[in-house]
Amino acid sequence: MAKTQNVTVEDKLRALYDLQLIDSRIDQIKSTRGELPLEIEDLEDDVAGLNSRLEKFAVDLETLNGNISDKKQGIEDSNTLIKKYTKQLDNVRNNREYESISKEVEYQELEIQLANKHINEFKVNITHKGEVIETSKEKLADLETHLKHKQDALSEIMSETAKEEKVLAKKSEEFGALIEERLLAAYQRIRNNVRNGLAVVPVERGASIGSYFTIPPQRQMEIAMRKKIITDEHSGRILVDIELATEEKEKMSKFIS
Repeated sequence: MAKTQNVTVEDKLRALYDLQLIDSRIDQIKSTRGELPLEIEDLEDDVAGLNSRLEKFAVDLETLNGNISDKKQGIEDSNTLIKKYTKQLDNVRNNREYESISKEVEYQELEIQLANKHINEFKVNITHKGEVIETSKEKLADLETHLKHKQDALSEIMSETAKEEKVLAKKSEEFGALIEERLLAAYQRIRNNVRNGLAVVPVERGASIGSYFTIPPQRQMEIAMRKKIITDEHSGRILVDIELATEEKEKMSKFIS
């Protein structure tokens, strides 16, 4: 429906209440999803976090294996030098030269010991990381299974309600087009500020639905006359008379059902 000229206050009230009925049905549909969207989001974050952790472990393992290769190469280099120095010992000319070469041999032997010590430490670290990786992979598999179960459950719910929600959303836009922007903005603001999303409520037995505060008779009469937009001074909700609400509920129930 496009906006038209000379729309009466009663027309606006009816459009507002119809809009409320449609939006409440949309809220009801969304509530059937429960906490599933948030649960899925949390699970997706957990899966992403574990994948990042496994990627880091893979880089760590690569680094450790690289360190082991470097140390092994260092051991080979030290053994080559030891052979070289040992050969030189057969041709020394004095004690000073002998001691100098012997110290070089001793130094290379210490380097080999230190390299072997580091290699053993790296291997222990690799074993530990391997165990953590296996545990993380098992946890990741469980999380992915749980995530898929939740996603399937949400998809099933959404497939059952998607068509209805699409039709309702379109109808919500049509009724919203009947209402001036300022009033529509007020309606949306009230909906966002109240827990149950009810921005337009009927007056019944002297009080607005969901409120314990009595509305003065004069005010009730003004609401029933439908000559101006009246809000509840306690909750800020827009008020309509019960007769209008009943008429619109009957009309909209056929569409919503």
